[in-house]
Formats: sequence, C-alpha cells, structure tokens
Amino acid sequence: MDKLKAKNAGLARRQRRVRAKINGTAARPRLRVIRSNANISAQVIDDVAGTTLVAASSVEKGFAGGSNIDAAKRVGEAVAKRAKKAGVEEVIFDRGGHIYHGRIKALADGARSAGLKF
Repeated sequence: MDKLKAKNAGLARRQRRVRAKINGTAARPRLRVIRSNANISAQVIDDVAGTTLVAASSVEKGFAGGSNIDAAKRVGEAVAKRAKKAGVEEVIFDRGGHIYHGRIKALADGARSAGLKF
C-alpha cells in the first residue's frame, strides 16, 4: 500500500501545483478533467463564483461502448457543445495533474474539434 499512497500523494501535489497557477473566471472558465480507471469526466468551472457551468461524463447514457479513447473524445465533444450553448467560447485547460497523453489528450482534441478554444 505504500506505493499506492506515494502515487496518490504525488498526484495530489501535482493537482495543487496546477491549481495554484490556473484560475477560471466568468470570461474564461476552467475545463477540469477528472480521470479514473474506468471513466472520464469534464467540468467547466467558474472559480470566482464557485459554480460548475456545464459537465459531461462517460457514465451518462449514450457513452457506453467503444474504447476509453473514444469515450474520452465523445465526452470532450459533449462538454464543448454544452459550454457553447451556455455561452462559453474559451476555457483554460486543467488536466488535473495527469500527463497530457491518451485519454486526457483525446478529451482535449474532442473539445477543440467541437469548437472550444484553449
């Protein structure tokens, strides 16, 4: 269990370091990516008001089937469409301390292809 604790502690350190530099505003909210082993979620957050503007997750109906990369891309497209409908054009990308690779990159590419700028 010591390796798992160290891994989680490292992730928490990276998340704090990223959050110290990134802050979402009403004009340019933060696109936060939450990744687990089985699912991926994304939220568009206004940190000044402390509210989540839109969210999408692979747990929702219609995201079942396909690979994790495909699901991440579909989640990115869904959150971008919902954000545009809410009047958000530009966001700040918060990868949550994870490497910009694989599912994180697929989500970002999906959001960009749906018209979100970051």
